[in-house]
Amino acid sequence: MSYDLPIDVHGEQLGRRAKVPGAAWRNILVEAAKSLFLILSALFPIVEPLGGSPIFLAMTREYSPSTRRALSLRIATNSFFLLVGSYFIGTHILSFFGISLPVVQVGGGLIVISTGWALLKQGSDDDQKGVKEKIQPKDPFRNAFYPLTLPLTVGPGSISVAITLGANAPHHQGLHLLSILTAIVGSVLLAACIFLCYGFADRLGRVLGATGMTVIMQLTAFLLVCIGVQILWNGASALLVSLPLHMR
Repeated sequence: MSYDLPIDVHGEQLGRRAKVPGAAWRNILVEAAKSLFLILSALFPIVEPLGGSPIFLAMTREYSPSTRRALSLRIATNSFFLLVGSYFIGTHILSFFGISLPVVQVGGGLIVISTGWALLKQGSDDDQKGVKEKIQPKDPFRNAFYPLTLPLTVGPGSISVAITLGANAPHHQGLHLLSILTAIVGSVLLAACIFLCYGFADRLGRVLGATGMTVIMQLTAFLLVCIGVQILWNGASALLVSLPLHMR
């Protein structure tokens, strides 16, 4: 009987130790799910591949469906690496060149406004010749990165959010590996959505018809101009707020 208590106590301690790894794994999975949800909820509304599919279809109207899907895969791949790079090394690149996020927003906002304005002006068939000259069917991948990936798909707003998420990600102990995995998985899911929305945009065009696609493209182009103005204003207002600090 004298040995029952130490054995029970020791067994209880072993039981508690056995429960710790299970609880730790549950906490890790919960943190991973929260991080993944944060990445998707923050980036998906800004990337918005479904809203960009009419513009992509209008700019690749002369392509065959197979060429358009191949180009969509290239854009999705470029978007993946751009988001991952912004998440992990975006802050280091900006600090190396001495560039702040508001400056990136101002410059990117101007590009988005210019692109949206150019798309907004091509309401008639004569105006669409400029877009056809920009992207020739003979070289479908020449403009896969610019302007189809940047800024039409992953613009300055997405890059700014990705940089902010990466700067605020946990970087201690095992959570650093967790943030890496969740960022990669989230970027893969976004890239898959981009490929599906862009690659099968021709089916959306057949459903809506020529008139419906023209209306949607004009509305999307106008929203693109508004988004560019908002991004520009966000950066400019942040610079104006910090102006008195630099004048002291």
